[in-house]
Amino acid sequence: MLDSLSAQIFLLSLPVLAFSIVAHEVAHGYAALKQGDDTALMLGRLTFNPLKHIDPFMTIIFPIVMLLVHGPVLAGAKPVPVNPRKYKRFRRGDIIVSLAGIATNIALALICTVLVAVLGRIPVIPSAESTQTLLQAMMGWGVVINLNLAMFNLLPVPPLDGSHVLKYLLPPGWAMGYQRVGFYGIFILLLFLNTRLLIWWMTPAFVAARVLLIGGAQGFAPLLPHVLAPWGAGA
Repeated sequence: MLDSLSAQIFLLSLPVLAFSIVAHEVAHGYAALKQGDDTALMLGRLTFNPLKHIDPFMTIIFPIVMLLVHGPVLAGAKPVPVNPRKYKRFRRGDIIVSLAGIATNIALALICTVLVAVLGRIPVIPSAESTQTLLQAMMGWGVVINLNLAMFNLLPVPPLDGSHVLKYLLPPGWAMGYQRVGFYGIFILLLFLNTRLLIWWMTPAFVAARVLLIGGAQGFAPLLPHVLAPWGAGA
């Protein structure tokens, strides 16, 4: 069962999380299109319609489980299909497409930071105070969620985005074996969730979120301490 605070956090973060993971996937598809691969476009995946990107486990079940165990608010969408054989330059295209989603999440985190600061400094209109507070809280979660998504996708575990970059730094024989790990990627990630390794890996995202949010914290919603606390689990 979700307690009242967890329910609040879930309701505030859900719209931002949904938009962020969809933007991440659309960025992959658009970057692939620019590299010469129109697969995502032809399959109708270059859209912000969330119904086109829902994956039952990664989009719905996984974030709820993470919230229940007070882990980082993370989720994933159904991967946008790409065909690297269509890239104008295979290696360059693969790296650009892989990093496009991460770059998009970082950009969204910076945009949300600006909005947190703006909403915290504009005069409060009594009739719209609750709406302003709600929007600021959502933007605060936008910072945390997008930095979490960027850092999580940088994990060098196939098939996450970070693995598509790391494989080019390995000798060819090692790279082939490394990519085969992708068949067991979900099991490796589940193992990560049960160790301190994930907390260690994700720490830079939370440090960055604290730095970005503190500057715009004036007038921030009462949930600010929970946004800034590691894993969103209280001050």
